[in-house]
Amino acid sequence: MSISISDRIRHFFHQVSNIRPIVWIGLYVAITPLFALIYWALPDTQFRIPDGAATDYGSWLYYSIVTITTLGFGDYTPAHGWAQAVTAVEVMCGLVFLGFFLNAVGSMKSEIDVESEIEKQRKAHFELEKEKLEKTIPVLLHTLNTFLAYCYAVTTPKADRTADSKYNPDFKFSDMRELFAPSGLAFDTSSRSAVKRLLQSASQTSLALDSMQNRIDITLWPELIDDSFRFVANCQMFSAEEDLTGSTSELFPVSAGHDNASARKQIAKEIAEYSGEPDRHEEGELHPFAELYYFIKENAAAAINLESVLTRIGI
Repeated sequence: MSISISDRIRHFFHQVSNIRPIVWIGLYVAITPLFALIYWALPDTQFRIPDGAATDYGSWLYYSIVTITTLGFGDYTPAHGWAQAVTAVEVMCGLVFLGFFLNAVGSMKSEIDVESEIEKQRKAHFELEKEKLEKTIPVLLHTLNTFLAYCYAVTTPKADRTADSKYNPDFKFSDMRELFAPSGLAFDTSSRSAVKRLLQSASQTSLALDSMQNRIDITLWPELIDDSFRFVANCQMFSAEEDLTGSTSELFPVSAGHDNASARKQIAKEIAEYSGEPDRHEEGELHPFAELYYFIKENAAAAINLESVLTRIGI
């Protein structure tokens, strides 16, 4: 499809407006000595020159400056064809370059005004989102601390649990042997197993983080994005919850004759005797616990990072 002349003109001026003012003022200054050189090369008879006036390059540079700035003092004047033509061309070039310079300045000012308005809106958006996040931070920190406390309970044998409930990220698989016992945490007075409370807390934390992602533009805090999405994704992909919170005896063959209590004792014994890290892909009765092991490792690390960032933002 052919482009109309008006579209071509608009495109031309759009391109010209994008040229920086310094370029036009540079061209304006640069052609002055160039035209002075042309005047110097023309015969003196092409001009009316005052009596006794010099005709060296410096004099023609002066004439070029007077011409391009349209001052027109009248001491040196073009008298014949070539001098008049070159003078007229220099005047037109000066006007065109000066016009483009002023147009570029106006375009730059508009660009600065637009950027200033965008920055103003960005700051307003940031302050609004920060205010929303700051209101959410106390609840999020409480939820994350609760999750980490249950991580501590599940990954620490009862005899080693202390009042400070400090989660140890370097725990071993064998440290999870009493995950079916109550958590023993000061704020948890229920008799439910620590692992069940952990998974409930993980679900609540996932919901809180998902709600934060939906209500707040956390792209303003890139350090929150990866850990938030990682925690939520891990909770959504965790497939061993039913095995860990249901009847443990179902993990063993029916012929083994285990009831729920004896099955838990057997699993605790196998976990305690396990050395090294479990294979998360190996099938068997310990597979759900291996999956839980890596679930805690990854989500606790994400929770610790989130807690640190949120605390720093909330200060």
